[in-house]
Amino acid sequence: MIPFPEPTAPAGSRTEVFLRYLDYFRESTVDKVSVLAEPELRRSRLPSGWTPLELLKHLRHVELRWIEWGFQGRDVADPWGDRRDDRWYVAPEETREDLVAALRAQGAHTSAVVAAHDLAEIGAPGPRWNGADPASLERVLFHLVQEYARHLGHLDVVAELAGAAVGE
Repeated sequence: MIPFPEPTAPAGSRTEVFLRYLDYFRESTVDKVSVLAEPELRRSRLPSGWTPLELLKHLRHVELRWIEWGFQGRDVADPWGDRRDDRWYVAPEETREDLVAALRAQGAHTSAVVAAHDLAEIGAPGPRWNGADPASLERVLFHLVQEYARHLGHLDVVAELAGAAVGE
């Protein structure tokens, strides 16, 4: 497990701080999903109906949408590939291992993009922005950090309800 990036830990740049937090939250999500028994991965314990595997896939697509489709302005075949019928979706043949690998690969791409750009750089125009001016890389990263932190909190509750370890 990656240690929590304490605010007092020295960092060479704001970019390094963002990447530390993203890596921490991404790997904490993987750790939390990895301890769940197979039946719990596809079971929802909440009225909203999402499952841990659906959350894992969603977070991979969040990074895809904000970094590749948004900031980089790339043509992404299915930016909303984590959804079907207006809710998160994981096909029966998708496995924990496949989804973890996809999330980590997306994270590696995010890290490479962030390392190659200045935080003040503005994203490429494109459909991700819904007609608004593109955001800076820093604003995109703030959004990703809050998305991961919020969903990791949700996953903590689900894991606790499933009988897994409590806490960070």
